[in-house]
Amino acid sequence: MTTPVALPKTRQRMILAVLVLSSFLIWMDNTILGTVFETLADPARGLGATPAQLQWATGSYTLVFAALMFTAGALGDRFGHRLMLGLGMATFAGASVWAAYSGDAGQLIAARAGMGVGSAFIAPATMALLTWTFTGPARATAIGISSASAGVGIAAGPLLAGVLLDHFWWGSVFLVNVPAVAIALVGIFTLVPEFRSPVPRPLDPAGLLLSITGLAALAYGLIRAGQLASWTPVDVWAPIVAGVLLLTAFVIVELRMRQPSFDPRLLKQRVFGGGNAALGLLLFAMTASGFYAAFYLQGARGFSPLHAGLITAPTAVGVIIGGPLGVRLVRRWGLRPVTVTALTVAALAMGCSAFFGLETPIVLNIIVVAIQGFSIGMVIGSVTGALMNTLPLERVGAGSAVNNTVRQTGSVLGIAVGGTIMSIAYRRGMAGAVPDLPAGVQDQARISAEQARHIAGVIGRPDLAHAADDAFIHAMHVGSVWTMIIALSGAAVLAISLRPARKPDPAAESADSEKVLLQQ
Repeated sequence: MTTPVALPKTRQRMILAVLVLSSFLIWMDNTILGTVFETLADPARGLGATPAQLQWATGSYTLVFAALMFTAGALGDRFGHRLMLGLGMATFAGASVWAAYSGDAGQLIAARAGMGVGSAFIAPATMALLTWTFTGPARATAIGISSASAGVGIAAGPLLAGVLLDHFWWGSVFLVNVPAVAIALVGIFTLVPEFRSPVPRPLDPAGLLLSITGLAALAYGLIRAGQLASWTPVDVWAPIVAGVLLLTAFVIVELRMRQPSFDPRLLKQRVFGGGNAALGLLLFAMTASGFYAAFYLQGARGFSPLHAGLITAPTAVGVIIGGPLGVRLVRRWGLRPVTVTALTVAALAMGCSAFFGLETPIVLNIIVVAIQGFSIGMVIGSVTGALMNTLPLERVGAGSAVNNTVRQTGSVLGIAVGGTIMSIAYRRGMAGAVPDLPAGVQDQARISAEQARHIAGVIGRPDLAHAADDAFIHAMHVGSVWTMIIALSGAAVLAISLRPARKPDPAAESADSEKVLLQQ
């Protein structure tokens, strides 16, 4: 099928439920790993993963997700988005099993990349099928619900992981995807009609190679900076420069193609381009703040994974309430005032972590994350729906690829930059701690607060654990300020891109006409 057909409302709702489940899974997986960080970093209960390995465990997923998505969208245009959605879900489930039984951090990173492959096929297919199934005001509502489900997935990941870790081993957070995928696959192939774009995009192997190598080089350089606590070594700045050059070459190559898989021209549109940039900055800030929160609640404050998940659960409640409410408020007050205000509030909520310490009443944390989730829910659904409605049906696949690629790129950079800022600040905070320890022990303690606490327990030095906690809190404060600034810049971009178009000035037009007449 290449053109929309009228489907019964009951079937439309069932299709929406299937697509929402698919979207929920992949976005939940963006954050579910965060709750497991503390366990994976523990040499006894997990894999003894370093901060850099944990960054790559998250970054490999989002990097592959971002770089492969536009190619997956082009395949969907050519062979059918329902088929690509089914293949993506199956790949996602298989890689989840691999991740659950990984024997070391390297295997986990590779499995997470496999999950990213599955997600890259799921995301553009979900948006294309959603846009094809619904028309008019119903389309905006459906997109808002789907986008809200993404926010709920992001927020619900830590809660679900906490429940699982309280009863099972860390691999259970990945195995939980398998039964959900099985249910979704039944719905995909029994309810969802096939849809192919009337204007299929060509495959783009050069663009795929440039984008994935560029993002990988950029992420490597940023993460390496955190390992070395410096930006000056060659193996830090050289990959960053190479990544920027490769991504620049990627944009140039795409601009020269008549029908690019990733169309940078769409970003020239003020609303679509600016809105996507704002969402990318928001995902950057969200990912970075989530990285800090996982270690703060379980490591520094000593909460169990379940309790940490319960503390962050109000984020999910806020997203659930904020998404639909945002759509209603936008209809009444307009997109710009509602979403810019909400994104500003979300940024300030992220910045509140700069005031949290080891003795801060946890109720304050709960209030802050609830406000943050509520505000983010109002932004994501409303802005995404508005952006997709600016595109004609035949450009939905390309627009979805751009939208999701920008957001995932924001997540890649958020985990890379956010983790690096935290690592550098932590290492500097530990520089003068317990200098009487052997050099090898000091080096290991500087890797992460988790490693320092483990060593402190082994050698019976509680002062080392206290020093690690203080250094981490300092690092979190530094990172929170940067996170807030990034989110505030997203609000500024949104305010500029959504400003009303200037109306022509009749007086100016009359004066110009008079000048022309006088010159004649």
